[in-house]
Amino acid sequence: MSIFWAVVFFGLLIFFHELGHFIVAKLVGVKVLKFSLGFGPKLIGKKIGETEYLISAIPLGGYVKPLGEEPGEEISEEDKPRSFQCQPVWKRAAIVVAGPVFNLVLAYVIFLAFLCFKLPVAIPELDSMTTTIENIVDDAPAMKAGLKKDDTIVAIDGVSVMDWSEMAEIFSKNPGKEVALKIKRGNELINIQVVPEAVKTKDENDKEIVVGRIGISKKMGAKIIQSTSIFSAPFKAVEAVYRWSVLTVEVVVKLFTGSVSAKQVGGPILIVDAAAKAAAIGAFAYFNFIAIISINLAILNLLPVPVLDGGHIMFFAIEALRGKPLSERVLVIANKVGMALLLSLIALVFYNDTMRIVVPWIQKSLSQ
Repeated sequence: MSIFWAVVFFGLLIFFHELGHFIVAKLVGVKVLKFSLGFGPKLIGKKIGETEYLISAIPLGGYVKPLGEEPGEEISEEDKPRSFQCQPVWKRAAIVVAGPVFNLVLAYVIFLAFLCFKLPVAIPELDSMTTTIENIVDDAPAMKAGLKKDDTIVAIDGVSVMDWSEMAEIFSKNPGKEVALKIKRGNELINIQVVPEAVKTKDENDKEIVVGRIGISKKMGAKIIQSTSIFSAPFKAVEAVYRWSVLTVEVVVKLFTGSVSAKQVGGPILIVDAAAKAAAIGAFAYFNFIAIISINLAILNLLPVPVLDGGHIMFFAIEALRGKPLSERVLVIANKVGMALLLSLIALVFYNDTMRIVVPWIQKSLSQ
């Protein structure tokens, strides 16, 4: 069933994204040759009118192919008025930006449904994603070592940490062993030694294990958006999408500045795992997860990186300012750079997914 829920998950995200490109292309008079869910070889397809609708083999994406999208593509004189490249800048930009906008629309529809049924939408505070301590258990190792509320743990045994789960895992693996902490307290950096207490607990297989705990908890602040009626729900849903979008932008900025660990970045394996877990909890958790990832996809797609939608919009803005498009050579080089960046990101997320999901699964399988 995990695969089923993952297919539904990716299918909804891809469908809404490509539907945005498709609808706006049709509205501005551009001929659409293909609408595909998935990449690679065609599994099934049917041509309706001038467009071929496809389901392709690789379900981690999709595409809409307008006529004349590729530079240098041969187009008959009859078709030129309906080709992508022959449209004014504003029409091409509208087609491109419609994909991310429709991902925001998907999130809006989900949040609207929640709020109409008086279900809350929670947006976590950015501080809750850091290694800042909110509470300390009395007489716990953390208190004995001298840690205080609002201390931020920046390094353990000389290795920097920016993610709470990453930090907690280090403590968990060192029961009874002294570890060296570097603490940020106000404007000071302080070195503290702490010995995680050995605590007995049970793993996912109900097997007893010993883990390390120092007795601290993180900030759990969140903005809760609720609606008291179906009349206020549409406005509250806009607020929910806006606040989640702002949080996503803040996280992206902190990733680039190094304030948030790159180890938090996840990819398809993590998403499949998380989607299956959310589906197991219930429909609310599952669709809430879809809405959040849809907003993330929209924001990331709008980054000004060649090969992403935001990169195309950047080129259109340059074209509008110059009064003419960039040369084909410049576009080719820019797209190669963009593809290199994208492949680097893909390598990072697959590495993180492997270390976070696959390696523990293999270790657990071998230990059974």
